[in-house]
Amino acid sequence: MRARPLLGTIVQIRAAASRQPEASRQDEAEASYQVEAARLHAAIDAAFDRIELVHRLMSYHDPESELSRLNRRAAGLAQRIDRHTYAVLSAAVYFARISAGAFDPCVAECLEQWGYLPAAVAAPGESGGPPRSANWEDIELLSDYRVRFKRPMRLDLGGIAKGYAVDLAIEALLGAHVSEIVVNAGGDMRVAGDRTHAVYLRHPQAPTVGVNPLGLRNRALASSAPYFSQRLAGARHVSALLDPRSRQPYALNNSVSVRAKSCMAADALTKVVLFAPGSIAERVLDEFGAHAFVLQGEA
Repeated sequence: MRARPLLGTIVQIRAAASRQPEASRQDEAEASYQVEAARLHAAIDAAFDRIELVHRLMSYHDPESELSRLNRRAAGLAQRIDRHTYAVLSAAVYFARISAGAFDPCVAECLEQWGYLPAAVAAPGESGGPPRSANWEDIELLSDYRVRFKRPMRLDLGGIAKGYAVDLAIEALLGAHVSEIVVNAGGDMRVAGDRTHAVYLRHPQAPTVGVNPLGLRNRALASSAPYFSQRLAGARHVSALLDPRSRQPYALNNSVSVRAKSCMAADALTKVVLFAPGSIAERVLDEFGAHAFVLQGEA
């Protein structure tokens, strides 16, 4: 296993060959082992390169990232962006549409005010921050990987980009013919291979204790809960989770985990389950063949 600090968390990658190389003599076996180990490390390096790319493109904390450039310049002026940023933004808009706004990447100004995100550089002509009413419907996805905002906004892809990075890493490892894979980005994880992995959920009343093991085989799992991000902002309790429609922090002490085919879908769907009406959440989960697991804590 190898790990690196990326995406605001520690990303761990475990990879193994399906079987040990065979050889008739000990020296041949050792040489074969060294070759296989080098191949696995090269594949892991390529997977980390994919994750680092997402980090560079979509970091809200980096004023030089492509996302930061979008936030400064895309209001009224189309910006051409990398195909990966365009793919994540397109997916974010799609999840917003099918969830009736329960998932929305346009809430960063609240997270700035509560101290979860750094203050972004203002867009030209912007005073007093972007309008709080700006939402996903103000994002225009144009041809040739171009994006334009109908009005100033603070776009944050933190609720979906981490899952996308995990998926890119899995694709890189599968492309290198690695057969047993686990990629874990701070709890957003995906596994590939013949093994079924037991993954324990965190209970909101005791988040350091694992409960309710789930079987994960060629699937992804993501979780959202307020227990590690709750804090006081002035006189009110807030968390890094907020309802995009009301701009109010998540008030319950529940944990939501979603198992899906892709980590990007699992990542976004946790917010849909948290904030969408039950009928909408069930329909969206069905569309993605996903399952939600809700652990309830004390109010």
